[in-house]
Amino acid sequence: MPSKEHEAEISSFNYLVSGSVGGALAVLVGHPLDTVKVRLQTMPKIPGEEPMYKGTWDCFVKTLANEGVLGLLRGLTAPLVLVTPMFALWFLGYDWGKRLQMKRPDEELTVPQLLAAGAFSALVTLPVQVPGERIKCVQQAAEATRYQYPLSTIKNLYREGGIRNFYVGSSATLLRELPSTGIYFMTYEELQRILTPEGATEVGVMQTLFSGGVAGIFNWLVAIPPDVLKSRQQAAPVGTYPRGLIDVFTQLIREEGIQALYRGSIPVLIRAFPVNAACFLGFELCLKFLTWLEET
Repeated sequence: MPSKEHEAEISSFNYLVSGSVGGALAVLVGHPLDTVKVRLQTMPKIPGEEPMYKGTWDCFVKTLANEGVLGLLRGLTAPLVLVTPMFALWFLGYDWGKRLQMKRPDEELTVPQLLAAGAFSALVTLPVQVPGERIKCVQQAAEATRYQYPLSTIKNLYREGGIRNFYVGSSATLLRELPSTGIYFMTYEELQRILTPEGATEVGVMQTLFSGGVAGIFNWLVAIPPDVLKSRQQAAPVGTYPRGLIDVFTQLIREEGIQALYRGSIPVLIRAFPVNAACFLGFELCLKFLTWLEET
């Protein structure tokens, strides 16, 4: 993040643009393993039969063999199209969350304040994030052709349940995002402070990559269990879970045990470092570029 003195001068427009650039890089780098994660999380358990996928590598290989590279990229359009408003609002919401707590522009926030600012950004992003993930999960998990393409997926989801159908999984998403996003931004900022030499005004590329990567890992260590619940609920046919998140949780624990809450952890943690390193690097470089344009 920019220095405290400079941060107060950065416009909301710059945060919006830079957040969208960082988000686009994150989606492009991480989507193949995200597809693997969703398929592991949502594969059905049939008594007496072997699971569809034995693990991360098996899922990756089978998807590649049966569907080609496009199979790993299934569902990419929705997050890529929505990444501009979603990540833009994410970074902008975090900036707003910090400014709301500042008594002066150059104030250095405490760890609890950084956590609160991150949680605030999750609330700002939620209305855009949930529909995007709903469309993505349905496409990634389903083999039916009616969910193969973004437009057909949107049409069928609307036909099956109206606008409300796009917001299936809202509670699970909120349960995931409030703590994990707070930890995400807090970890990034704290590592930036620790790794920046005293008196330095600029943060190096390696520090940004490392801070972003580690922040991503910490984010997902907290987010994995509610993310499993979210993926299950969002990928299921309409009416599968009448009571929503409660039904998802009770059915999963009853049929598969507590360990099922951590299904898909390996691809999540493998992708966490490079995806979030790319995201923060794109964000910081774009922010510096826009600032340079304003000053020239």
